[in-house]
Order: sequence, then structure tokens, then C-alpha cells
Amino acid sequence: MGNLEIVLTGHNADLSFLQWIREVTGYVLVAMNEFSVLPLPNLRVVRGTQVYDGKFAIFVMLNYNTNSSHALRQLRFTQLTEILLGGVYIEKNDKLCHMDTIDWRDIVRVPDAEIVVKNNGGNCPPCHEVCKGRCWGPGPEDCQILTKTICAPQCNGRCFGPNPNQCCHDECAGGCSGPQDTDCFACRHFNDSGACVPRCPAPLVYNKLTFQLEPNPHIKYQYGGVCVASCPHNFVVDQTFCVRACPADKMEVDKNGLKMCEPCRGLCPKACEGTGSGSRYQTVDSSNIDGFVNCTKILGNLDFLITGLNGDPWHKIPALDPEKLNVFRTVREITGYLNIQSWPPHMHNFSVFSNLTTIGGRSLYNRGFSLLIMKNLNVTSLGFRSLKEISAGRVYISANQQLCYHHSLNWTRLLRGPAEERLDIKYNRPLGECVAEGKVCDPLCSSGGCWGPGPGQCLSCRNYSREGVCVTHCNVLQGEPREFVHEAHCFSCHPECQPMEGTSTCNGSGSDACARCAHFRDGPHCVNSCPHGILGAKGPIYKYPDAQNECRPCHENCTQGCKGPELQDCLGQAEVLMSKPHLVIAVTVGLAVIFLILGCSFLYWRGRRIQNKRAMRRYLERGESIEPLDPSEKANKVLARIFKETELRKLKVLGSGVFGTVHKGIWIPEGESIKIPVCIKVIEDKSGRQSFQAVTDHMLAVGSLDHAHIVRLLGLCPGSSLQLVTQYLPLGSLLDHVRQHRETLGPQLLLNWGVQIAKGMYYLEEHSMVHRDLALRNVMLKSPSQVQVADFGVADLLPPDDKQLLHSEAKTPIKWMALESIHFGKYTHQSDVWSYGVTVWELMTFGAEPYAGLRLAEIPDLLEKGERLAQPQICTIDVYMVMVKCWMIDENIRPTFKELANEFTRMARDPPRYLVIKRASGPGIPPAAEPSALSTKELQDAELEPDLDLDLDVEVEEEGLATTLGSALSLPTGTLTRPRGSQSLLSPSSGYMPMNQSNLGEACLDSAALGGREQFSRPISLHPIPRGRLTSESSEGHVTGSEAELQERVSVCRSRSRSRSPRPRGDSAYHSQRHSLLTPVTPLSPPGLEEEDGNGYVMPDTHLRGTSSSREGTLSSVGLSSVLGTEEEDEDEEYEYMNRKRRGSPARPPRPGSLEELGYEYMDVGSDLSASLGSTQSCPLHPMAIVPSAGTTPDEDYEYMNRRRGAGGSGGDYAAMGACPAAEQGYEEMRAFQGPGHQAPHVRYARLKTLRSLEATDSAFDNPDYWHSRLFPKANAQRI
Repeated sequence: MGNLEIVLTGHNADLSFLQWIREVTGYVLVAMNEFSVLPLPNLRVVRGTQVYDGKFAIFVMLNYNTNSSHALRQLRFTQLTEILLGGVYIEKNDKLCHMDTIDWRDIVRVPDAEIVVKNNGGNCPPCHEVCKGRCWGPGPEDCQILTKTICAPQCNGRCFGPNPNQCCHDECAGGCSGPQDTDCFACRHFNDSGACVPRCPAPLVYNKLTFQLEPNPHIKYQYGGVCVASCPHNFVVDQTFCVRACPADKMEVDKNGLKMCEPCRGLCPKACEGTGSGSRYQTVDSSNIDGFVNCTKILGNLDFLITGLNGDPWHKIPALDPEKLNVFRTVREITGYLNIQSWPPHMHNFSVFSNLTTIGGRSLYNRGFSLLIMKNLNVTSLGFRSLKEISAGRVYISANQQLCYHHSLNWTRLLRGPAEERLDIKYNRPLGECVAEGKVCDPLCSSGGCWGPGPGQCLSCRNYSREGVCVTHCNVLQGEPREFVHEAHCFSCHPECQPMEGTSTCNGSGSDACARCAHFRDGPHCVNSCPHGILGAKGPIYKYPDAQNECRPCHENCTQGCKGPELQDCLGQAEVLMSKPHLVIAVTVGLAVIFLILGCSFLYWRGRRIQNKRAMRRYLERGESIEPLDPSEKANKVLARIFKETELRKLKVLGSGVFGTVHKGIWIPEGESIKIPVCIKVIEDKSGRQSFQAVTDHMLAVGSLDHAHIVRLLGLCPGSSLQLVTQYLPLGSLLDHVRQHRETLGPQLLLNWGVQIAKGMYYLEEHSMVHRDLALRNVMLKSPSQVQVADFGVADLLPPDDKQLLHSEAKTPIKWMALESIHFGKYTHQSDVWSYGVTVWELMTFGAEPYAGLRLAEIPDLLEKGERLAQPQICTIDVYMVMVKCWMIDENIRPTFKELANEFTRMARDPPRYLVIKRASGPGIPPAAEPSALSTKELQDAELEPDLDLDLDVEVEEEGLATTLGSALSLPTGTLTRPRGSQSLLSPSSGYMPMNQSNLGEACLDSAALGGREQFSRPISLHPIPRGRLTSESSEGHVTGSEAELQERVSVCRSRSRSRSPRPRGDSAYHSQRHSLLTPVTPLSPPGLEEEDGNGYVMPDTHLRGTSSSREGTLSSVGLSSVLGTEEEDEDEEYEYMNRKRRGSPARPPRPGSLEELGYEYMDVGSDLSASLGSTQSCPLHPMAIVPSAGTTPDEDYEYMNRRRGAGGSGGDYAAMGACPAAEQGYEEMRAFQGPGHQAPHVRYARLKTLRSLEATDSAFDNPDYWHSRLFPKANAQRI
């Protein structure tokens, strides 16, 4: 029973004992061995009740020696026919043969169990011809026995032949020799006297005649997989099961000679978990000994090893105080074994176990020992004075050089069965030496022997015993206290018994067993006094003593007692000590005083609370200024304080990360009594250079930041480690919030959170602060509608050595980092923009993990290939394209935080248009309501709400939310998919966003090809957009879906190259000099000019939907002339998105739609056109060719993604897109073929011929010049 583990065994080990194993209830593990053959020829069934690594019933791996030829060559499982649960894993066994010939599906019962058999031995001899290709070895006796795959279809399980009448019984496991339940090789469930049954006979059976349950005379108990008539003597019965120990709510009782588990009446006796195998602890030591206080029963074993008594420096466990061993004096039973291999030197016996009566032996040590005492050099006697039974197992007492008295013990009284076979006592002190020193049993002990010196250590007494001590006689006729004798034991009489001379005083221990009472007798019981006012079943009981001191009842009308049986013997009313008016006055005055004290206390407490709240607000809102040393210095306004270590108290650890550990604590300002809850982040100085001893300019710069959407730094405490103090936000991180409350979050709240994060990051950008670790876990909730960015500027606080250590420990957040940060450690505000895109993706997927299932080493390669995170289910293409812009490889193309804030502000005014969240609705499901925006005053009150009167001895309790939001997060199963090879080049997969635009050119047709209507299809999503009329986010007008997509395609054909100058940057940050993402550009206006509250919460613009038809600029029909590239375009028809600029003056060349428009929607271009083509001439686009418009110089060409700007000004790398190319340009014409059965021509998109060969140097990450130009912005920089 259990698992079979064979590991680290040499080539010459004797494994012959394994041949008798027929069944393993757990798993079989064979690893790192050198023997050649594993002899398990009789193993039939592996039940897999426990599986290795969570899924394997057989695990065989690395069984060879690289320095010799010794290796496992053969698994001799010739009889193995059944694995009930779990799979098979056999790998990396260099010499193991024939494993690939085994039909494991015939052995494994579970159809979907994992089977891994690979990388084993080669050049193996073939199976014998009689085995038909299935064998465990080369011989004819090594054939695999098939019991499932050869069966007839009528058989549900195993069979013993191919015929329909040769099926095994359903309860058989591992095959059978016949169709009966007694013919099974093994049983699936239980074996009842040789028959396989699904369950053992129940304790009760139903009588069909009396319609009642009656006791079953044939009841049996489940003992493992066998039905037994009675459990083994060292097990207990719980219902119909043989168990090692009773459950926690039951206690073990002896019932008719049978140990049974019955529910406790009240509190159960304390049973404690032991040590050793199956326990959390391997030995009794200082870390767990306090758990044995007041234990009466040990469930399991007790081990006393040297690492427990002397301490374990490796695990930082100090030495055990020997006095604490006295906790075991209350132990009466040990269900397992007792193993003592180390004992304190000054303790010469084991008297701490003086009350131990039973050692159960339900689990045994090593070779079957239930009592093991060895190598205790100072022990002179055992001292188990109360031990009466060792139920199972053997006794091993050895190498105790001073041990005596054990020679006299009659072990047959303690052990069941022959004692000689179960005793192994040797190498202790010789008997002659013990006798010579007088270390022999007391004369009052019987011939059974003793556990030590004195009459209290006898196994049994020669005469009588009193409380475990042998005596010559009991105090029956004389002596104090008087006693009576029962089975040679002396028991005291009750204290109310009158001692008698010449006769026995009592015949029992109760008050009703006295021969004469010392005071009074009430019925049969001797009492100290007669009952007086004792409450009975019918009221108070009053009795009086008569002449013989017998208690007699008073008259029934007596209410104050009596002195006789008559009515006139009743006692009168007691005299009233004070009159009623005085009593009323006293009570009234007392109550008034109490209420006055309570009122004054409440007013005092209220005043202190108000004072503390005001002081708390004052400390949280005001800053600390550092005055200039002389008038010439520039004023430096620093909001953060410089704390002393005595002002901060850490209460508990909230978490730990790359840069340090976060604690919840309190701030006690110097000279004040208030306690302000704060959050303390401790940054350790790993360099050892005392980098945090002085306050640096960067520390002051971080402390000077103050914005509604960043977590304000209250102050810092320099020293051996830097402590950053911020306001404590009890709502926690936004990541945990969206995971827990995804069912109640609406689009308005999600978009507003995106606005607030962008505004906070824009504020950091304005103050030249690069975050480096922006993620949803670092965004905190100040209120349900306001978020703040946290952990900014922490990386710059570290010394250079610590920064290098972070990179070497691979602790960087790869999944949130931009490519230039991953490859070159380059951190700018535009790398924070990349992280912002991933953060928004987390927000829109309700906290899903980005790139789930991918190793970190794979992510840079996938990003270089153009793959991006999948579009969240709730996002429209507009929101997703904002994320995609943040993930551009070229950092200059990414939007700024100002543009991102404007874009999300625009979307937050009409949330249902951009986010589609569908939830189950019904009569019993209320609609989810978003939290309303809170005013500034309410937010301040909410922040100051926690109890300020904190006790330093008690941890500050967590503040709770006012509302309860409930629903568990259901994460998406995947966040990244790859394109299928069979998909159209014009239809990218929805699982990623291709960023190299290698096939966008094929989506352009000339004016002749647009004579008919093209058929477009959108990718299937959870929330499909209607195919009829839709609102175009590109134009904010109303056109059909096909018209909108068609116009985007036409605009691509008319697009000209655009120049984009790089943005000026500062040292670590820059201010954006370009226009906004949006058209028209929406600046970050003050709250009064936007539809926002004081916390930046954008309110939805309810009138936008009704007036959408009157918006400026709608898409118009595109005719033939527009396809041919008309230069004059109505500016109202052009919608600039993300990185486009509206033309400021007529002098600037017109800038039509670029190739980026193809990223707005996922499109599949069908190959069939419903109308005739006006011309068979097509206008192909090179996938990477960007065409300059007339009047522009090649230096102004738009650089996109991984395109490298040419050094010269020639336009040889570009092709005109407004007209069809000449034949000598190297293009391949797209011809219109007419399909059979169609009158209209049928267009097939041919593979386009490239304008010029794209070598490896054209790719951004394959081209060193590209990154060289990014890392060294100087024009004359030289690359080595």
C-alpha cells in the first residue's frame, strides 16, 4: 500500500524481493539507477491513488551512468495489465529497450491520460516473433499481455479472449481468467472473500417485510481494498471503515471490546498531530513543542532526534529547552511509534511519559518498530510507569550504555503475540553491573519487573497499589484517608464519610457508599448541609435536619426555610435594611452619575477624534520646504518630508517586488499623538556603499511631484535602507480590483481609468520622470472612480551596482517593456508609452496576464516578427488601434501621453461606442451600475475615515469597502495567436497585429478595379458589429460598412509618403512638439472646460449620439476620379487618426491617408467582385514601398516601422501609387480572370513582385545601423 520509489540504486543491488509485489496503490518511480533489470514480474495493477508530478502513475527517467556502461536495460513488467489512474512517463533512459513497442493504451484505463515515451535506448533487439511486435524484452516470455484492445465490442472493460463471451466482470482490474467476479486478477474496488464487489456489506439492511432497516449480521469493514469482518486491533472503526485515527469531531471509545469513533459530547479530548512520516515535522524541536501542550493523544508518531534537541542551524531552529519536555506528561496514547534517539544529558529517564498507557503502532518506524530507544548514553531507566500495551510492531532498545531495569520486564504482558520475535534488546548495560550497583526492582514489585527504581515504577504490584505506587496494605480500618479495595487497588472514601473504627468506612468512592455520614444524610447521599433554597424541578427546595441528622423537607408553604415540618416552623421575612424611597434615590443618583460619565467620555473621545482628523489632514496636505542657503540660490519647493526612523512603525508586510518590500505602517509625527496609516516601501542597498545615507536631488525631485493621478510621496527616510512613505490606499491595486469585480465594471469606468493613467504619466513626462515599470499592478485605487500611478522613479534611486544586479537577476518586467528597453536598456517616455499600451490591454481584459503561456525568452522574437497582444473582446477597433500605436517598434511613431489622454477623454464621452460589454440579464440579475464619481471633499473624508486611535500592540485593521462587489475573474485562455498559413494575406489573424505591413500593398486596386462593389468580411468576434449601417469611427458619420472599408482602401492607393521629423528629447524625457493624435486636437483643458469632475472622471456626453448626423465631416462616395489620385481634397472629408496632422497651410503638401489606415479594421478581401471590372489593368502596391506625393522631397518621406531612411535623396526606393507602373519597373500585372459560369470578370490577387529585394538589413532588428542610429542620435556617430 502506498508508492513504490526506487531511486539512486547501484548496479549490484539485490532487488529480488520486488518479485513478490502484485499491486501498487500509489505510483511507481524509477529514477537515477544503475541496475540493468527491474524485476517486477508479478506486478499486475498500479492504482494511482497518488500520482507523481500530479499526473503520472509510472515515472521512469535518467536510469544510466554517464561514466560507465551500467544502465537500466529492461523493465520486466510482463504481468502489468492495468493502470487505473494516471499516465506514463518514460524518458532519457539511454539503454532501456522495447518501451516503444508497448501498447500503453491497453494498460491505461483513463482515455485522456498522458503517455510520454521518448529518448530511450536505440539499437535494441526486436521482439520475439510470438509477441507480434509487443514485448517487454527480447524473449518469448516477455510478450505483452493484451486485455483491452483485443476485446469484442460487447465488452465494457477487460477480457480474456477475443470472443463476446470472454468478457471480464465489470469489477475486475488487470484482466481475468473467467467471466465471474471471482475470476479477476485484481479488483477495481474491494475484495470480499475472493469476489470483487463495488462496496463492502453495509451495517444495515432493508427488510422488505417490516419496511425497516435492520442490523446486517454479515457486516464487513473496509480495510484498504479488502472487506474484513473486524478491523486490526491497532485500528479503530469509523462507521464501516478501518482508520488509523478518528476525525477531529470524534473521539475513540471502547464499545463491547471494539475501538470505535463516536461524536464527542462537547469538547473532544485534545488530539495532536505527531512527527515523522506524513507530518509537517520530522522531529520534536523548539519550533513545534508548544503545539503539544495539554495533548492527551498523539495522532501519529513522536521522534526525538539530535537536530531537534540541539537545534538545526541550517533551518535556523534553536536548541530545545529540556524543561519544555514536561508537556508530554499529559500524553496517554501514541497511535504510531515512539522513536527516541537523543535525550538531554541531565535527564536519566523518560519520566515525561509517565502517563503513557498505549503505543498503537498503526504506523511503524524503519523495519517495523513501534518503540525504538537507542544511543542515549546517560539514560539509566526507561520510566514508562503507566505503559500497559504495545499494540503492534517490534521493540528495539540498543546502545544505551547506562540503561538498567529493562532486564526484569515481562514483555509478554505488553506485546501481542510471541514476545521473542518482536524484541531486539542489545548492547545496553550488562545485568551483572546493574545488580552490583543495586539497580534492581523494589521488593514491592511483582515478578513482572519494573521500569526503574522505587515502588512507583513497578509493572505490577506484589500486594496493593495506591495511585500507581505499590504499598503493603490499604487504609481500610485505620489511617487517613480511609480507603476501600478494588482489584488490589486502594481508593479513597468520599470526604463526607465518617471514619469508622474496626470496620470499613465505605465500599465505594461515591457519597452514597458511606457506612455513616460525617454531617448529614440527604436520601442515600452524605452532604455537608441540608438543601436550603436549591432550585429543583418544582421550585426552591428547603429541608431541615432531624435528630438523626437526616434531611427532611419543609412545609410546602415555607419560602424562607424552616426548623421543623409544620407551617409554624417556617422562618419569617427578613428585616429590610433600608426603605424604598432611599433605594429609589440611590438608584437614580447612580444612573445619573453613570450617564454623566458616559456623556463626558463620548464628548472627549469625539473631540480627540476631530483633532486627530484635522491634524492628519494637515500633515497629509502640507509639505516641507527647504530654505535656500543664500539669497542667490533658486527656491526649491519640496513637498516631501524627511522622516526620522523613530516616526515610522512597520506593522505588516503587504508584498515585495523587484525594488524592495512594501509594509503597512503608521506615521507618528514627532511631538504628536496621532497615528497616520501610511504605506512604507523599503529599498535595500545591495551595493553596500551606503548610497541612501544622504538625500539626493533625485530623491527631492521624486518627492516634489504632486498630481491627482499619481500616488503622492509623503516623505522619505534615508539611512542604511531608503524608506519611501506614501499615503495608505486600502482599496489596493487596480489589477486585483478588476479581477475581483469584472462583472460590475462598465465601459465608462474603464475608459476613465485609462484617461487618469495617461494624465498621471503625462505629468511625470512634464517633470522628466521615466517610470520604467508601468503596469496595472502599479496602479492604485484611491477611490472606486479615481486611480493613481505608483512606483515611479524608484529605479533611478538605486545605485548603479543595484541596477546592474536587477538585470542580472532577470527581474525586469519583460512583458511590459518596449523592445529598445529589452535589448539595450534604453528607457524613455516613449518606452513608458509601450508599457501604457500593455497596461490598457490588462485593463480591457480584466486583469489577464499578457503573453500567457509564453516563456520570457520568446517574447522579444515574437515582437520583432510583428506579433502583438490580441484585441480584447470588449474593445472596438478604435480602442485597439490606440494600443497598437503604443507598440510601434519605432519609438518616434508612438503617441505621447498627452495625445493618449486626449484620445481616451474623447472616447470616455461616449463609452458604449468604443467598449461593448455584454452580460447575462434576467429578472433575477440586476443591471451592473458603475460607481459614481466622488467629490474632492468626499474623497478626502474617505481617505481620513480609518480609525486614528491605533494601538501599537495590535495590528491596524484593514479598512473595508463600502460596497460589496462580487464575481470571480475568468481569464482568457490565450492572449496571442499566430496567423494560419491558409488565410488570405489581406486578412490578418485576430490573435495578433502584424506590424511589418508586408502584404498591405495587395489590398489596393486601381480605379478600374473599383468599378464594382467589393465584398469585405470582418473577423468573427464575440461582439460582432452589424453588417448593415454602422457609425464610422474614422469620419464620425454614417456610411455603410463596405463604403467605409472601401474608402480606407482607396485612401491607401492615393497615399503619399510623409516625412516625420524625430521628436526633440531632453536627458531622460522630452516634451512632445507634434500635434495631437486626434483631429481636431483636444488639449488637456482644465476641469471647467471638459465634462469631468474634480478627480478627472470624464462624464459621458449624452447628446453626442443624437447629433452624430450633424458632425463635421462624413465619408462621401468615392468615384473613379478619387481613385486616380485627385490632389484637391475637401479637408472636411479627411479624418486624421493617431499620428496624422491636419494640414496647417496651403503651402504644405496635402497628406492623404497613409497605409496605417489599414490597421483600423480587420478585413478579409474576397476574391470575387460582384460587378464587372472597368479595366483589366491593376495597380499593385509593393508591400514596403511608400510613395511621395508631388511637390515633396525624398527627405520628407514618412519613415514607418523598420524602414531605414536612405542616405541620399533619390527616390529610387519609392514607386508612384497614383498611377499604374510601367513594365520596366519590375512589377507583375494583376489580370482579371473570368471565372466559369460568371459574366463578370473574376479577380484573383497574384503575388506581387517586390520593387527591390528586401535583404536582412531592411529589418529593424537584423540591421545594426538601425539601432545604431537610435542609440547614437548624432549624424556623425561611427559604429564599431
